[in-house]
Amino acid sequence: MFSKILIANRGEVAVRVIRACKEMGIKTVAIYSDADSTALHTEMADESYCIGGPLVKDSYLNMRAIVTLAKRVGVEAIHPGYGMLSENPDFAQMCEENDIVLISPGAEVMRRMGQKEMARETALKAGVPITPGSPVLKDAEDAFLWAERIGYPVILKARAGGGGKGIRIVRDKDQLISSLEQVKKESASSFGDDAIFMEKYLENVKHVEVQIIADKAGKVLALGDRDCSVQRKNQKLIEECPAPALSEEVREKMYEAAINLAKECGYVTVGTVEFLLLKDEFFFMEMNTRLQVEHSVTEMVCGIDIVEWQIRTAAGVELPFIQEDIAHNRHAIECRICAENAKSFAPSTGTVELLHIPGGVDVRFDSALYQSYEVTPFYDSMLGKLIVCSDTRDGAIRKMKSALSEFVLVGVDNNRDMHMKFMDNVRFVVGNYDTGICQKVL
Repeated sequence: MFSKILIANRGEVAVRVIRACKEMGIKTVAIYSDADSTALHTEMADESYCIGGPLVKDSYLNMRAIVTLAKRVGVEAIHPGYGMLSENPDFAQMCEENDIVLISPGAEVMRRMGQKEMARETALKAGVPITPGSPVLKDAEDAFLWAERIGYPVILKARAGGGGKGIRIVRDKDQLISSLEQVKKESASSFGDDAIFMEKYLENVKHVEVQIIADKAGKVLALGDRDCSVQRKNQKLIEECPAPALSEEVREKMYEAAINLAKECGYVTVGTVEFLLLKDEFFFMEMNTRLQVEHSVTEMVCGIDIVEWQIRTAAGVELPFIQEDIAHNRHAIECRICAENAKSFAPSTGTVELLHIPGGVDVRFDSALYQSYEVTPFYDSMLGKLIVCSDTRDGAIRKMKSALSEFVLVGVDNNRDMHMKFMDNVRFVVGNYDTGICQKVL
């Protein structure tokens, strides 16, 4: 097992990883930017070092500075968290070349599954259903030809995209050129790669994902499924485990598909396979080769510390449990608490003047917030995740309503009231909602 790990991230996920390391007896090294000098993760870690200026490109994305520091302080591994460098194969390669373990599936798997057209090819080889789609588009003429072949509406996707960026829905040929230019521009700016491909756009679908974990001996397990259909502009807002509209027959097929895909690409550690569900048919969307923001909601149901076992499997420890050991008889819901204006949804900043975190049985708040903490404009707007668990879905909804009513954050605009609307929405309560629910609730 590793004795010292550097966390190449910030905020809630850095705190989450540090907590897991403390329980495992592993020393931790935190990095921070000038803007994060008073951040919670810098106080919790055994060692903390400033890595650069407030912009992520100067600090949390500065690969060379991070690896140089890791070698200097003598860490054996780096945990990338989620976002930032967590799915960057060049960073994984740099770590490998410097004899540092990046807690991830490795550079080769990241490249294969991170470039979406290669991921689709891998899914096909694994027998996983995919939607009709194109290779990387050569130019506008090529885009028109593929759109006619696939049939409108289509969706343009950045090859290296993620986090809801680099995506545009195109409903007719008049929108195609402008959408293509927008996606290419956004992709080049966000990911340094303007390669675009096209898929058939499926409407009125549910977004369901399977959490997998794999060890170096080749064992792959499905820890559970999540419904992530409550989204605004492709950004997830609420997740629940298990997906309420999934039949046991479809669930088993989806688990089998996710496991087969992981085996096909030689996956190790924690990952997520995302699907689009249309009635009883599902289609591969993408694979996230990292820890997911919403891993917490699965932990509450399966009873396994996903971060702990991510670290253990990266160190070569074999999984001691089998698929039949994974619990799935409870229900959990997660609400992402974000700093945003309640009307415009624009990101909000400010100082936390008052903070009250809800408590009680099976109530959890994963966050790096504390009273007097300053929310700056430099980073993602998510402040934390409120998670509850109960024996039934109805019980989980009631518990979430209670927890939200108790949550108090003064000084920074946030979306607590928005989540309360969902907990009272008939479609959400019944469980038959799809990715269009935000348009009806907000």
